[in-house]
Amino acid sequence: MLPIVCIVGKSNVGKTTLLEGLIAELKRRGYRVATVKHDVHGFEIDQPGKDSWRHAQAGSDAVVISSPQKLALIKRVDHDSSLEEIARLLGDDFDIVLAEGYKNSNMPKIEVHRQALEEGLLCSPDELIAIATDEHLDIPVWQCSLDDTPKLANFIEQTFLTEPKEEAILFVNGNHIPLSPFVRSFIEGTVKGMVSTLKGVDTAKRIDLWIREED
Repeated sequence: MLPIVCIVGKSNVGKTTLLEGLIAELKRRGYRVATVKHDVHGFEIDQPGKDSWRHAQAGSDAVVISSPQKLALIKRVDHDSSLEEIARLLGDDFDIVLAEGYKNSNMPKIEVHRQALEEGLLCSPDELIAIATDEHLDIPVWQCSLDDTPKLANFIEQTFLTEPKEEAILFVNGNHIPLSPFVRSFIEGTVKGMVSTLKGVDTAKRIDLWIREED
């Protein structure tokens, strides 16, 4: 699964500004970056009267808008999609996903903190992997200054973008199920062993297995 890092923080603390700098720095280093913005209030990107809007109004559950420069998917959902679900939609075209928000997810989080807000941290220290701050905080979490984007990019690069690891990821009913090292190793070995015996399979670098039981 793609590495996912959440940029969290209180309102008006500068999350988007920090994210913009990180995107530019990681792109400068040659990485393919995808971003996700969490909007709990909902949003609309389709304009009334446009063909895609008319498709949706007619009852289409998913509308794809395609051009030589961009592609957009508008899909009706019945829940707030998890970052794992969104990452699966993105596929393998990226090196990392940077998400703004998702403070309640179980993904690695970097908090943006400003002394002027005088309200403390949004997350507890044990929920964070790093803090971008304009003051030193006496807690055991890696820290850098708000304007030192290269240093933060170095941290992300060293933590998530070097020496890719093989891993098995399990989703049940759309929910990510953590695996112990033993179970992960067992699943990887069993599936790879079976797949390697199939006709037409050369070297399997990625295996996606879907099992769906109809109601």
